[in-house]
Amino acid sequence: MDISNCEDATSALNPFKATTIQSGHTVLLRLPSGETKGFKVEKDATVSIGRVGSFRANELIGHPYGLTYEIRGKELAVQSPRTLQEVEETDATNELINDGEFVQPLTLGEIEGLKKSGVHASDIIKAQIEQHANYSMKTEYSKEKYKQRKEAKYSKTFSTVEPTIYNVCDHWFKKDQNRIRDIRPDTLSQILNLANVRPGGRYIAVDEASGLLVSAILERLGGEGRLISICDVDSPPAYPVMTLMNFRKDIVTDIHSSLNWATAQEDYTPVAAVAQESSSEVGKSERHRIRLDKRKNAADTLLNAREELFAGEYDALLITSDYDLLEILQNLIVYVAGSGSIVIQSPFSQPLTELQSKLRLDPSYLAPSITESWLRRYQVLPGRTHPTMNTSGSGGFLLHAIKVYDDPNASKVSSHRQSKRRKKEADEGYSSVSQTLESHETTEPEEEDAAVADQVSLTNEMEPAG
Repeated sequence: MDISNCEDATSALNPFKATTIQSGHTVLLRLPSGETKGFKVEKDATVSIGRVGSFRANELIGHPYGLTYEIRGKELAVQSPRTLQEVEETDATNELINDGEFVQPLTLGEIEGLKKSGVHASDIIKAQIEQHANYSMKTEYSKEKYKQRKEAKYSKTFSTVEPTIYNVCDHWFKKDQNRIRDIRPDTLSQILNLANVRPGGRYIAVDEASGLLVSAILERLGGEGRLISICDVDSPPAYPVMTLMNFRKDIVTDIHSSLNWATAQEDYTPVAAVAQESSSEVGKSERHRIRLDKRKNAADTLLNAREELFAGEYDALLITSDYDLLEILQNLIVYVAGSGSIVIQSPFSQPLTELQSKLRLDPSYLAPSITESWLRRYQVLPGRTHPTMNTSGSGGFLLHAIKVYDDPNASKVSSHRQSKRRKKEADEGYSSVSQTLESHETTEPEEEDAAVADQVSLTNEMEPAG
């Protein structure tokens, strides 16, 4: 299959993400069983998908997402989309079918022999159907299910999945929902809606869901706006969810910065950056100069991110964390603008109910409420539309509130700094008063002893000599 020549991999409508598969992308592949797996696509490399087969990665580079391929040898062949077909009703039932071990005379060894000889999967399925003793007795619906099971077992096809936040969230929820704190796609959509995340907005996020929350905000921003994430590691966090989104790194760097809890405190003093040495300095290697440049750039980035955070006036605060939610809220709410949204997610309801009871006593929070989204998936097929047999128990709980000011002319950031300054001055004043009192207490006995000594001396002088 020829590789398409795609020099401009980004769309004019969405320059934030590539519209075609490029070298270095992590691509989600949907297998015949319905399972999705992520694979790194590198030029001139070979991608192996287990029993489905392997192929050269160059076969995918330059092609759009959403196509279905069949592996033929080491090459890929694009498959035409399948259409839904009406299933004709018959009088057949499954009540007389006995699925014993002898209904399928085609043995496993014979099937493996057909696979090794290169027989197409459709021919293997056709041979199994022809030799199945009870296949003709099945209903049309049962026949379709039988074919789907066999295709999932023998087919060598797969589809590339577009890296949207819905597809990535659904993939991670099925793979390991605990790593994303039980956030389902519908719950994630509620978080973005309640926080009013939009292009051009400014947001603060505390994300301990493997980067799912940060990835969703970045996709909604579309390259316009500002996001500062707070984490508990010194270096920029490694978000595994974000690797599947295939964002352009240059744009992400412009709109997203991360701080840890120490650097997010106003009284924190950053380590002084190493002074930039002259590039022409004798005795210094190029590697050493590059290392110094990286340190200086990291220090400048940290300083700019701190200044942006402390400037405040952010549109919303989004939190999903295992730490004390009230303490997180008290530390970051001062940087949220008036009428800004606060959205907090938790897999459990108890932490949110305790926090809600405290927020109701604070007039700065308007209408704190807790919600739980409910989702049921349906199979939608002609004549076979019904709810699926299995469904998830919960997608977590959400607490939403709005930050309000008692004084419409007040600036919360400035008032917060003034209150901290007043508290600091009060502490210093209390300390100075304490020191004065202590000095007074220590000098007072000395003065009394001196007065007694003077009195004794005067008495001795007034007494007549014996």
